[in-house]
Amino acid sequence: MSKLPPQVQERLLRLNQLQQTLQSILAQKQQVEIELTEIEQALNELQKMADDAVIYKAIGSLLVKSEKAKISADLNERKELLNTRATVLGKQEERLRSQLKDLQTKLQQDLSPVSPSQP
Repeated sequence: MSKLPPQVQERLLRLNQLQQTLQSILAQKQQVEIELTEIEQALNELQKMADDAVIYKAIGSLLVKSEKAKISADLNERKELLNTRATVLGKQEERLRSQLKDLQTKLQQDLSPVSPSQP
C-alpha cells in the first residue's frame, strides 16, 4: 500500500470507513426491525384481550400492573418512533451504498493504469 499514491491510499481508507459505517447502520436497522416485530406481536395480543384484563408491564427487573389502554398507547408511540428511526436508517444506508459505489468506481479508475505497468 505504501507504493500507492497518497490519493489512492486516502480513498482506500475512506472505503474501509464507509464499509464499517454501513455495517453499523445495517446492525442498527436489524435491531429496529426486530423490536418493531416484537411490538406488533404485543399489540396483536393486546387486541385479543378484554379491556379489563390484568396486564403487567416489564420495567427493568420489575413487573408492574398497568391498564390495557396505557400499554397500547405506549407501544404505539414506540412503534411510531421506531418506524421513523427505520426510515432514517434506510436513507443513511442508501446514501452510504451510493458513496461506496462512487468510491469503488474511482478506485478502479485509479488502479487500472497501475496494474498493467507492474510485471
